[in-house]
Amino acid sequence: MLRATREVVSIDAAARVLDIDRPAAAKILSRWLKQGWLRRVGRGLYVPVPLALAGSEQVVEDPWVLVPTLFGQCYIGGWTAAHHWDLTEQLFNETLVFTTRRISAKRATAQGVAFQLHHVGQKRLFGLKSIWRGSMRVNISDAARTMIDMLAMPETGGGIDHIADCLRAYAKSPTYDGDLLVRYGEQFGNGAVFKRLGFLAEMQLHDAGLSSACRARLTQGYAQFDPAMPGHHLLTAWRLWVPERWRKAAS
Repeated sequence: MLRATREVVSIDAAARVLDIDRPAAAKILSRWLKQGWLRRVGRGLYVPVPLALAGSEQVVEDPWVLVPTLFGQCYIGGWTAAHHWDLTEQLFNETLVFTTRRISAKRATAQGVAFQLHHVGQKRLFGLKSIWRGSMRVNISDAARTMIDMLAMPETGGGIDHIADCLRAYAKSPTYDGDLLVRYGEQFGNGAVFKRLGFLAEMQLHDAGLSSACRARLTQGYAQFDPAMPGHHLLTAWRLWVPERWRKAAS
């Protein structure tokens, strides 16, 4: 069974491997659960328990292997992807996942690991990389797409201050691509992205080309630089409401 299923065991997989019907497979997995050989991570989903970790709350060495099975069509993004691509050294307690599934709760816990969930539409499944974690293929946003997600939804990047740090790190990396940021921003279709990105490109990156490209794509209306800390100073050039200290930095 474990050779065939590797990291995650489902009822359907057990039925196929053991050549039995689904109810019988469910009973077997339930029995193994009670005997301590398996640990439940979701509805009808289990992971094997290594003997050395039998008394531990977390028995999966790499929680990322759970993501495709638990959350379906999805990808790892936001602050988790930023750390993976060396855009930040800051570690967050939750693994951030974007999923096409409709979610009723924004947080889930499996194997003692906390996941923060955000819904994403099919049209926004772009700019992703597929990487191997054990025997599982896991999707993760590439560095440019990670920046666009965080600029569109600052809460997924740990706030605008942390996002600004990540953008500076990305600009110094060998994979930096300002044109790709613009293309992704257009494809994402959120006007606030170009307002935030353009302001940061002008003020912190001193990237005139990127700043000009963002200015040419400004939409009508005004956006908060970070909705979590509403600003009261309007930068008309970027149609952004910014907090006091960001206004001072821009002046």
